[in-house]
Amino acid sequence: MKSKINTLSVIAVACLAATSQMAHATEVFRLEGYGPISRAMGGTATAFNVGAAGMMANPATLSLMAPGSEFYLGLDLISTDIKVTNQVTGESISSNTHSSNRGPYLAPELAFTHRNGELTLGVGAFAQGGLGTEYGNSSFLSRAAGGLNTGLENSSRLLVLNIPFVASYQVNDKLTVGGSIDAMWQGLNLNLLLGAGQVGSLIGSGRVQGSLLPVLGGLPDMRGAHFSMTKNEPLASGVESWGFGGRIGMTYKVSNETMFGLDYAMESQMNDMEGRATLTAIDGIAGQIPLQGAIKLRNFQMPAKLDLGLSHRFNDQWMMAVDVSQVFWEHAMKDISVGFVTDSGQTLDIQLPQNYKDQTILAFGVAYQTGNWTLRSGARLATQALRSETLLAVIPATPRKHISAGFSYAFSKDDSVDFAYFHAFEESMSNASLPNTADPIQTTHSQNNATIGYTHRF
Repeated sequence: MKSKINTLSVIAVACLAATSQMAHATEVFRLEGYGPISRAMGGTATAFNVGAAGMMANPATLSLMAPGSEFYLGLDLISTDIKVTNQVTGESISSNTHSSNRGPYLAPELAFTHRNGELTLGVGAFAQGGLGTEYGNSSFLSRAAGGLNTGLENSSRLLVLNIPFVASYQVNDKLTVGGSIDAMWQGLNLNLLLGAGQVGSLIGSGRVQGSLLPVLGGLPDMRGAHFSMTKNEPLASGVESWGFGGRIGMTYKVSNETMFGLDYAMESQMNDMEGRATLTAIDGIAGQIPLQGAIKLRNFQMPAKLDLGLSHRFNDQWMMAVDVSQVFWEHAMKDISVGFVTDSGQTLDIQLPQNYKDQTILAFGVAYQTGNWTLRSGARLATQALRSETLLAVIPATPRKHISAGFSYAFSKDDSVDFAYFHAFEESMSNASLPNTADPIQTTHSQNNATIGYTHRF
């Protein structure tokens, strides 16, 4: 058993290293569910068996699996439709594939579990979430103050990867408990232009400090500043870090037909993301002045999350599930804190305000089984975590209304395939406030997700 888990750990890391792209998250930076069974049922996963992917939701559900071993391999394909409109000029730019590290976005999932008696152990590799935009270098987002075209990129790509090590225990016929410790990796690519008005607003509110500030302020015709911390590669990121997370959970069988579930995921404990970057000062007279140096993104964490769930089986064919979740974004995402040190030792510290709100999510799903087929559908509704006055064009993580559908087909008692389709309805948000936008903007964001998974039991 130990050798199997060690082998799967190596495979998990290799699978994540082979990730070709990363998904836009559908609830800020988090995926709305894990595995096609959960995803087809609106992302519900707290109080019924969703297979090995349960280790990313409620680890206690692994005790609902059949005795023996199970291998799971899955893939997410995510296609987005994101547009930003300048509300002064009427110009629009869509996020498209302008470089090799952008969409369509693929995220693999891999897991192994083994149940022996009351104890179930497992290890997996999952994409927890992320974000991606690509606006190119010729839109209004690439113009500095005074309409100066810079030819500089505006883009983003955040990846958050989890490798959970999980244990679940069936205490008695009614109660199961479980927990996991997750190794976590996150990486960020970011190209961001701040106009002179944005820089001035940040300085005026005390959000910019450092020995480089008077140097930039001494330029004859300062028009803006551009940060570039990016690697145009499938997985490598401009800044990255390792850390850990974890979760605990339980299920309780209220009756033979009804089950209650509860789980809590801790806020991640990630090291500061570090790497190399270029700060380009843009001046109307001196032109572009690139400064190379080391950059650090401080205390960028994934939020804590609490789920309550209920499932009910009406008969051998029909069952339903409901989850209510609270995601604690307010504590995790107050500012984007950037520290930059040039190769000559000059410093610049910037705090971009975010001030996210806690998010409440209601998810619902139904399933119908007939023969070797199981048909599923669901819906999901979340409150908005982003505030319009701090919206950034490169972080339009606004969708909050979803519908889903999917199916499972059992080729035998040992092999099955699962599929889910998830649609995020278009969500619009406007921002006319400094410092996170130079001109009033409106973003619109919708997307379609497809998830497929294969399970082998032995």
